[in-house]
Amino acid sequence: MLPARPVAARPKASTVQADTVEGPPCPTCGTPNPPDHRFCRRCATPLTPESAAHADRKRRRWSWHGDRSRWLRALVALLVVIAIVVLGVVLYPQLDNAVQDMRDRLATPAAIAPQTVTATAALPDHPAQAAADGLSNRYWGTPSPGATATFTFADPFRLLSVVIHTGPTAERDHFTDQARPTAVDLITTSSDGTTRTTPIALSDEPGPQRTDLGISDVVEVRLHIRSTTAQTPNTHIALGEVEFFRRP
Repeated sequence: MLPARPVAARPKASTVQADTVEGPPCPTCGTPNPPDHRFCRRCATPLTPESAAHADRKRRRWSWHGDRSRWLRALVALLVVIAIVVLGVVLYPQLDNAVQDMRDRLATPAAIAPQTVTATAALPDHPAQAAADGLSNRYWGTPSPGATATFTFADPFRLLSVVIHTGPTAERDHFTDQARPTAVDLITTSSDGTTRTTPIALSDEPGPQRTDLGISDVVEVRLHIRSTTAQTPNTHIALGEVEFFRRP
């Protein structure tokens, strides 16, 4: 005969103890609270005017903290915007120069001819226009240093470089027949009236001598002869050709 299966004891029902707390009821939920409680033991509603005032002050304090945080974030955002604007104004010239230099390096220079050429001094048979006519057997002749040739252009352009040919001809046998410039000042004028002076030292050799510039909005170029070589009473200064190259 098999043993009987044990039967689990049934749980006994517990009796709910009645809430014996006596005191003023909560104005919100009606729960009785001991007389010394400042807040309802069930819903935490303030039971005394002092407790209510304290809770209100606490709410206002946290509300002010939230408002102050929002104002602080707005102030930080404003300061960041101001800093970005100031940095943009301060750094824009450097950034613009860097961008222009990069574009100059990538561009293929294109020749540009001046619209007019004048000079403060020139010999009758060697006018200033001969310095920009593209011919190697003609030159601008001037009797002494200090003369200036002015080249004007129809429209503003980005001047990448200038190529100067000194002497009366590119032929070496006749290159020394006249005096040659050895130092000049290249003075550019932009469309807004800004001028820039670039001193250029020239070698006493036939052939092209290039000077890289990178100047924007050029409308006029002046070439001022500062010093020469091999000038005698029987010779004059000869400047063979001046070529200008722009960025397309």
